[in-house]
Amino acid sequence: MQAVIIDDEVHNVDNLIALLARYCPQVTVAGRAGNADDGAELIILTKPDIVFLDIQMPGKNGFEMLKMLPSHHFELVFVTGYDQYGIQAIRFSALDYIMKPIDPQELQTAVQRAQQKIDQKIQNAQVKNLMDLLVTSRQRSEHRIGLSSAKETRFVKVSQIIRCQAENNYTIFFLDGGEQMLVSRPMFEYDEMLSGYGFLRPHNSHLVNQTYIKSLVKEDSGYLIMEDGARVPVSRLKKDVVRKALSG
Repeated sequence: MQAVIIDDEVHNVDNLIALLARYCPQVTVAGRAGNADDGAELIILTKPDIVFLDIQMPGKNGFEMLKMLPSHHFELVFVTGYDQYGIQAIRFSALDYIMKPIDPQELQTAVQRAQQKIDQKIQNAQVKNLMDLLVTSRQRSEHRIGLSSAKETRFVKVSQIIRCQAENNYTIFFLDGGEQMLVSRPMFEYDEMLSGYGFLRPHNSHLVNQTYIKSLVKEDSGYLIMEDGARVPVSRLKKDVVRKALSG
């Protein structure tokens, strides 16, 4: 794979090049840039397979650089020292990001995932979804989340998700229309991502979209009846939180 690195901190670039040489010998670094303008020009010139991109740079940031490009036919791994607002959009789009200082195992995993997508010739719809999320005028109900299964990454409107159920380190998504998806990430990650979208966690193994709650049955600690007919238990620890959320 041919890669470019866009980061304004020289020592971070040097460190990443050294880590790639040691842990990811399949990656060749074709160029480096220290700002958004030079980075965009480098990408257009070299047409890389993978771009390692810092978010926070002087002048235009990494997201603004992406908006400058006419297309995004490359895999993208964000490398950042800041757990900031953009991380939510990145995770929502099922894109990879690595926090500084870089952990070699995380770097290897990100490169392996990029290689799999390239081998399968998957066009990077994830970057497009990221761009859509960063358009602040777009209604939240139109936001889409990337759900990665063994075969594909699908983008589903948040408003289409009825509920989620934990299955060991996987998550089952129940969508309107009766479709189910087994997603290869644990449910707690989606609890964090969907907390601002009207989702409620009534039980350690369940996450529900409040829009689809039909009723709350108050026997014992209670359970929720969903629009799809499912009965979702409410744990004793969550009982007061659920009742307060639904009474408001």
